[in-house]
Amino acid sequence: MPKIINLKSARKARERDQKRATGDENSVKFGRTKAVKTLESARNEKARSDLEKHRRDDT
Repeated sequence: MPKIINLKSARKARERDQKRATGDENSVKFGRTKAVKTLESARNEKARSDLEKHRRDDT
């Protein structure tokens, strides 16, 4: 006897899997997390600040 499936739930599961696959592809393409972005930003700001502290005043 064949297994009875709900077509609505099967369609939703298929769409959910497709969205997950698309999201995985995008994360590979554009892929930095927010934590990595903020860490990189903080490191750049600290480097800029350290460089500015060593600047000479020629007045």
